[in-house]
Amino acid sequence: MPLCEAKTFAVGQEITVKAKQLREMSQDELGSTLEDLEKRLFDLRSQAVTQKLENSKSIINVRRDIARIKTILHEKK
Repeated sequence: MPLCEAKTFAVGQEITVKAKQLREMSQDELGSTLEDLEKRLFDLRSQAVTQKLENSKSIINVRRDIARIKTILHEKK
């Protein structure tokens, strides 16, 4: 399941991805999802610096999602 189906990036609609959903993904899908989340984290940090970030909790949620994906990738290896 691609990230776009599992997670919505619209402002104010942050939904964390469950580990169960991530375990059903292939390693390639997890890799692309990880790249998307890392880009999203960069964008959120940029918004925080320019004080345009509406929800500071979204940075924490994205960081946790990245950690979940890295953990599951490590489990699969």
